[in-house]
Amino acid sequence: MSWSNVLELAVIFKWNSHLTTAYISHPECYAHDTGEGHPETARRLSAIEDRMIASGLSDFIRSIDAPEVTHDQLLRVHTAHHLAAMEAMMPSEGYARLDPDTVVSPQTLPAARRAAGAVVAAVDLVMSGKMQNAFCCVRPPGHHAESDRAMGFCLYSNLAVGVAHALETHGLRKVAIIDFDVHQGNGTEDIFVGDDRVLYCSIFQHPFFPFTPPPENSDRIISIPLEASAGSEEFRAAVSDHWLPALQRFQPEMLFISAGFDAHRDDEMSDVNLTDADFRWVAEHMVRVAADCCGDRIVSVLEGGYELHSLARCVEMHLRVLMGLH
Repeated sequence: MSWSNVLELAVIFKWNSHLTTAYISHPECYAHDTGEGHPETARRLSAIEDRMIASGLSDFIRSIDAPEVTHDQLLRVHTAHHLAAMEAMMPSEGYARLDPDTVVSPQTLPAARRAAGAVVAAVDLVMSGKMQNAFCCVRPPGHHAESDRAMGFCLYSNLAVGVAHALETHGLRKVAIIDFDVHQGNGTEDIFVGDDRVLYCSIFQHPFFPFTPPPENSDRIISIPLEASAGSEEFRAAVSDHWLPALQRFQPEMLFISAGFDAHRDDEMSDVNLTDADFRWVAEHMVRVAADCCGDRIVSVLEGGYELHSLARCVEMHLRVLMGLH
């Protein structure tokens, strides 16, 4: 990064000192080893970190180590059976498979505890007013984990743990979840279906993994399946025509984002063809929604995104929008 860009960022932050974004991660999230050739790898986090350093953002964001989630915090969204099963199924060495896609190793469970704990910490920081918003750069991801089942690379439903914490500890009455990962967030749906305090808005390629039936839309579920050939036009129409009106009607007190970047046209994990600009566009709209009804409160959590270059670029843009940079 050039000195002129560093100075530009410094000037922006001097005159916009109210712009505060937390970046929450932990070294143990790197230690989760999925084996050679697996797409959900620690290189994902390394690519993001490298991009932050190269862009200069790492010098102007508050980096925080994620705490471990507590057992009681997990029990708000997962069954005791699930938590016991996760403990029992972790190998002492080598690898184990929880399903054909979900590989675990001795350091997986500590990473998963940090990933869920990061979202709890983000909620506390934002609700206290110490931070305006937060991005949790963690793995393993979470939105496929159901209340009693790990699947799709996910052990714990990280974002759901944070949502439950906001509702139960901080007494929020209405929160909204935005999920733009290319895979259906079946775990998030499973956990909050029927909870009138939670609005869940999602897009996903269909038919596609996890091959669960799309939920029937309602006042609290705005689920927009996209065909494999979908691109910017279809994605932006889903947001403009469905998400934004629902958010305006619901008036959430906090906004959570399942930030998956695997719908990018360069990502071989899907057939949807979104661009860098689409991810920036949706982040800008979510920041506006938060400004209008949430007191700017946003907690964003990394989900998918497996092509390292597009992932790193899109996370940088996502962070820039959260930080108020252009």
